[in-house]
Amino acid sequence: MQVHFCGVRGSLPAAGKEFVRYGGHTSCLALAIDGGRAPTLFLDAGTGLLRAFSLLNGAPFEGSLLLTHLHWDHVVGLPFFAVHESPDMRVDLMLPEQESGADAATTLAGLMSPPYFPIGPSQLCGHWTFSSLPSGESEIEGFTVLAREIPHKGGRTYGYRVSVGDAAIAYMPDHNPTALVPGEDGLGEYHPAALELARDADLLVHDAQLLPEELAAEARFGHAAADYAVALAERAGTRAVTLFHHRLDRTDDELDRLAARLAKHSSAVSVAAEGVVLDL
Repeated sequence: MQVHFCGVRGSLPAAGKEFVRYGGHTSCLALAIDGGRAPTLFLDAGTGLLRAFSLLNGAPFEGSLLLTHLHWDHVVGLPFFAVHESPDMRVDLMLPEQESGADAATTLAGLMSPPYFPIGPSQLCGHWTFSSLPSGESEIEGFTVLAREIPHKGGRTYGYRVSVGDAAIAYMPDHNPTALVPGEDGLGEYHPAALELARDADLLVHDAQLLPEELAAEARFGHAAADYAVALAERAGTRAVTLFHHRLDRTDDELDRLAARLAKHSSAVSVAAEGVVLDL
């Protein structure tokens, strides 16, 4: 499996010289079965989705797009598929089953239709399907995908475990474990869903928007401390952890310091940066 980091920031994109090395686009990963093929599975549709198109070498996308949830920073790139419109494009878009029972197309139209955007989901070019994904295991584009609900404020949110062959990645870009209990270390609960997704995975890509000292003031917006991601990986036996969903004002220099501090706990900790490609 090949993992392309196309957008790594959270809440809002970041622009300016302070954000060049790690990048300013919001959440999007592109997954390919191997390095010789174009990606066929996108995880989330932040502004990083536009960067993902450079991986297609001009060919129309044919694959699936999984959304973890529907907050703006994870869907804002979606309408701009039209920039690369092709009648040959095939996109099977899946999102978490909604607590309201609304179907996927209706739910997306609430985000993407006049007066908020000039066209709705049904007017996107190419061949689109919209469906709601239940919790559990599915086969998607040759990958095995396990979806589990995890705590995050403001609507149902999934974490995903994506595997093919012996390679597995756990993806939890928005996770608020302190919403359950403070936990033994004050960082939140290491709950069954998070442990199941991360168990023995090659890579955990996890929400690291906050520092421990920021939890008291900012955890109410639904995010985790970077230290929680590292501790979760240790408990779950994950081989490596990549810190993701960087706070919008967290500069390159600050992320360097975060990486250096947490590297003292484990050499398998890295900080997500746009353009990085990992082979699992």
